[in-house]
Formats: sequence, structure tokens, C-alpha cells
Amino acid sequence: MSRIGKRPVAIPGGVNADINGSTLVVKGPKGTLSMGLSDDIAYKIEDGGISVLPANDSKRARAFWGMQRTLVSNLVEGVSEGFTKTLEITGVGYRAQAQGKKLRLQLGYSHDVELDVPEGVEVKTPDQTTVEISGIDKQQVGQFAAEIREWRKPEPYKGKGIKYRGEYIFRKEGKKK
Repeated sequence: MSRIGKRPVAIPGGVNADINGSTLVVKGPKGTLSMGLSDDIAYKIEDGGISVLPANDSKRARAFWGMQRTLVSNLVEGVSEGFTKTLEITGVGYRAQAQGKKLRLQLGYSHDVELDVPEGVEVKTPDQTTVEISGIDKQQVGQFAAEIREWRKPEPYKGKGIKYRGEYIFRKEGKKK
């Protein structure tokens, strides 16, 4: 039994959910998101919430149950509040600058790294060492944050690199004489 799947997803005010064939469409103040529905899971839009239940007793249905409920919850949260990831850049000369639909990073390479910001994602740089990525699709926001972090992961000796806000970097002691 899925503990997560048992609870229905609450629909806040200003958010509408509809099932069109095999697609769940959620509309809210921030935009519209849709998701393909699995055949092994039954979805019901009831008063003030979306219930997600396994359609049969197969192992696949029980395995998908909690994940599908979480995906529905992410759609509702995305169109009502949105998602944000914050990256912090540490290192001498390391900096970031958002320029329209491009993000320019200076990470100690011989060249600047320019990344195209995907559609549906917004990037802000409040200062040179902070990058805020926001959008309504949790997967897109997390994927773009991971692509930025991949350019210079934090290293364990000095802690230089790009890390998520609140991430703990395991530090190692350097060489001893």
C-alpha cells in the first residue's frame, strides 16, 4: 500500500483540473500543464481534490501508484506556486550573468560558457554568485539547474564550484608535510 498515494491531491482556489481522454490538464494562475495518464492507475476529480488509485491489483499498478500521485501533485503546485532552484557559485573569478534568454558563466575556463535558457524557465542573477532558476514545470527547472551545475561541480578541498543553496559539501583535509 502506498502511503503517499492514499492521500488525494488538494486543488487550491483558482486552479482547474480536467481529464481529456488519457491526458490530465491543470490550469492555474501561472499557466497550464498537462500529463499523460497511465492505464494502470485510476484518476478521479472529486470535490476539491484529485484521487489517484490503482486500477487493478497488478504489481506495476502498485509500483506506479505513489509516483503518479506525486506527478499530479507537482502539476497542481507548479501552476499555483511554481518551482525555484537557487545555485551558488564559489571561487575566485567565478561569476554568472543573465542576458535575456542566455546565461553567461565564467568558471575558470579559457572561454565563457553560454547556455540557452529553455522555454518555460526563467533565470535571474540577483548578484554575480547567485543564479535563481524558476518555472512551472519541476522537471524542467531541476534539469536546467543540473546542467548548469555539471559545468563545475563543487570540489572537496576548497569548495570551489557550483552548488545548490543548502547543499552540504563534504570537505577533505589537504596534504600534510
